[in-house]
Amino acid sequence: MFDSFKNICFVLFLLIASLCWGFPTLSYPSDLQTFTNIKLINDPSNDGDSFRIELNGKIFRLRLYFVDCPETTTSAKADAERVREQSRYFGLAAPARVIFFGNEAKKFTSQILSKPFTVQTAFASAPGRSAQGRIYGFVTTSEGYDLGTLLVKSGLARAKGIGRESADGTKRLEITARLQDLENAAMLKRAGIWAETDPNRLADFRSQQRREDQELKEIQENVEESPSLFKSLDINTATAEELQTIKGIGPVLAERIIAGRPYKTVDDLLKVNGIGYQKLDKIRPFCTIKSQ
Repeated sequence: MFDSFKNICFVLFLLIASLCWGFPTLSYPSDLQTFTNIKLINDPSNDGDSFRIELNGKIFRLRLYFVDCPETTTSAKADAERVREQSRYFGLAAPARVIFFGNEAKKFTSQILSKPFTVQTAFASAPGRSAQGRIYGFVTTSEGYDLGTLLVKSGLARAKGIGRESADGTKRLEITARLQDLENAAMLKRAGIWAETDPNRLADFRSQQRREDQELKEIQENVEESPSLFKSLDINTATAEELQTIKGIGPVLAERIIAGRPYKTVDDLLKVNGIGYQKLDKIRPFCTIKSQ
């Protein structure tokens, strides 16, 4: 009985909120809402998968679920890094061609959305550098096609990005798998950006990107998890708690290090049970022997 009363109160709250703050419709935050007769707003910052729209008299920047189009600029360092990553993913020897196909995707979307279209969104916030913020959504064209699907089939986007269950109940993993299959088909047809893929270098390009991504991940983990990254600890005087700030050294190993003192060089740590050459290489930057 009490739960029913709480549910009624919650619905009344949403109804009052929609009247006071102009919410588009009454719904739970996770529910997709459908809006028809939406118009694209021409804006220089529009690209293939992110663009401004007018919805219920308000301006939003919409970011498509599930797909990622080539970049259209390298004006910021983050843009240049994304262009480099995309050029490797698509197997392009010249990163500048990413920009070309990014603008092709932009023109494709602008043309497809020249007629009013349908948007389904839950108003979930999408990350990005837009000052106005962005919301995720699905777009159905005036002819009844999903825009993200059309971009992937045309070789102007890849299956990558945030996704969710669709309004008709199709699960996220199924949508992702379907788009990946369409991406593979576009590659085989050499559609769009895939027309310039170098098949002899594609694997090497992607491998290089994975290595760099892993290196960055390890750097981030060390910064977040090892305060000692900013200083070297004297292994002859550091406490067990200080030694454990070094990633890879737990309570047991810290006690073994302390028990093995004194050390003349950092290499002497190899005498400690549990420290081999590989472990030493990882912890060496954070260890030192101060002159007596």
